[in-house]
This record gives sequence, structure tokens and C-alpha cells, in this order.
Amino acid sequence: MLGSVHFLKKEMYPLHERIEQAFDQSDILVVEANIGEAGKADIQKLIKSGFYPENDALEKHLTPETYDRVKKEATRLGVPPELASKQKPWFLALTLATLEILKLGFDPNYGIDKYFLSKATGKKKILELESIDYQIDLFSHLSEKEQELYLLSTLKDLRIAEQELNELIQAWSSGDATSLDAIIMRKVAEDPKLSVIYEKFLFERNRNMSAKVEDYLKTKETHLVIVGAGHLVGSRGMIELLKGKGFLAEQM
Repeated sequence: MLGSVHFLKKEMYPLHERIEQAFDQSDILVVEANIGEAGKADIQKLIKSGFYPENDALEKHLTPETYDRVKKEATRLGVPPELASKQKPWFLALTLATLEILKLGFDPNYGIDKYFLSKATGKKKILELESIDYQIDLFSHLSEKEQELYLLSTLKDLRIAEQELNELIQAWSSGDATSLDAIIMRKVAEDPKLSVIYEKFLFERNRNMSAKVEDYLKTKETHLVIVGAGHLVGSRGMIELLKGKGFLAEQM
């Protein structure tokens, strides 16, 4: 099992030889969602889930204070107000976070999952723990209150994104699971209202994904499972869940 950082810089490569060996020795590559198949996603579903219909707009669903913050950050990141106004809070949060990360020089093309998907395509069997459709549903089924909470949290994080990303990558690079968990859980520690978001986006998914990994462990094939690093660490992370089922785990 390998924790992924979805946005990285070119200078993070080459990866440690142990990581490359794990890939070479695996029969099957398993990822959260096959982003290499993103072009086949249901575009109509994404538009319906992430954008308001013609007679609706973002400002009708947010408090005036939140909407003012949205306008400022969207303008700073080059998103036209009329485009921001048509996006639902969860989709706009992803848009703004992605633009901020790209602005800092991080690139999804150098993400760990994208790197190994490119290496595996046509050579190894590829399985998904979830799917792009599932992840769209996960966001779009948040209540309006939860969506605003998620958007507000994202807006707060934009100005400290560089510091947080650098801390996260440092912890990931050194294999410091304790620090990684502290970084991941910092937001909910500062704002307990986010616990409902963490339950849906992190802990529930950890349980579902670890159940699938448990099935893989019962086969004779070797699977390299790559998931967001935040899913592996902590007392409610996938590693501890699997250890709780009696499986042995050793950090390499």
C-alpha cells in the first residue's frame, strides 16, 4: 500500500527504488479512481451535479459573508464572477483549491497515482477502489449547509496552501505517518463542525476501501494499492483498520 500525493513537482522524481520495486513486483495496480479514464466520465452528470441551472446561482445558497469571500478569492485566482456564480459550493471549492495548487507550481501530472497509472496502462491490470462517478456523488450529496462549510474551509486554506503542502510533502517523503496524520486532522481540531465532512470524506471511505483491500489480501495475486496518503494514517486509517482484522503491516 502506497500513500499518494495527488499534486507534486517534477523534482520529486525519481521515486525511491523501494517504491519502484513494489510496482515492478505487483500483478495488479489498484487506485482510488482511474483518473486516466476521466475523459470517459459522464459530463452531463458532472454538469448537473456541479453547476446550477439557468435560473439559479451561488449567491442564493450562501450567506452574504461567505459569498463576499468567494468573490475576492475567485477574482484573485482569475475565475470570472459569472462562472463562479454558476458553480455549486462543492465544485467551486475544488476549482479554487486546484487553481491555487497549480499557481504554486504543483502539477497533477506528477501525482503519484497518475505516474503509476501511466506506467501500468497496457502492462498491468488496473482496478479501482471507488470511481470518478462515486466521488462526484460523494460531493454532490452533501447538504447545502455541509457544502458551504466545505467551501468556507477551502477558502480559509487557500492563503496557507503553500505552507501546508510543503509540510505534507515533507512528512510524506520522510515516511512520518504521525506528522502526516496531524496535518490531515489539524482542520477538524481547529473547527469541530468539520467532523461531519471528515466522517463522509475520510473515515467512511477508509472503512469501505479497507474492506476491498481485505478481499485482495485473500487472493494469490500481489496488488499495489495507491490511495491518498491521508487515508492510510491515524487510528481510523486503512492500515489500522486492516491490522484490527488481524493482518500484519510493516512500514518500508
